[in-house]
Amino acid sequence: MGKVAAKLKVMPESPEIDLDALQDRLGDALPEGARINGFERDDIAFGLVALLPTVIVPDDAGGTEAVEESIVEVEGVESVDVENVGRI
Repeated sequence: MGKVAAKLKVMPESPEIDLDALQDRLGDALPEGARINGFERDDIAFGLVALLPTVIVPDDAGGTEAVEESIVEVEGVESVDVENVGRI
C-alpha cells in the first residue's frame, strides 16, 4: 500500500480569518490515516490569503474526497480545491 500527496487550495471565508488558527483546525479535522505535511500561503487579492496544505493519504483511502469533505466543514473555510495529486 502506497501513499498519495495532494496539494489543496483552502480559501478562507474572509481576510479577517486567523490563518494560524485555521491551520490548526484543518489538521484536527482530517479523517483517520490522513495527515498534513506542510502549508504554504498564497496571496489572492484585497488581503485574502489562501492556505495550500499538502495532505498525505493512504493510497487505499479512495482519493481525496474524504479529506475535502472534512476540510470544507471546518469553521472559517469557504471552499477547498485539489491543486495537484501524486504518489509518494
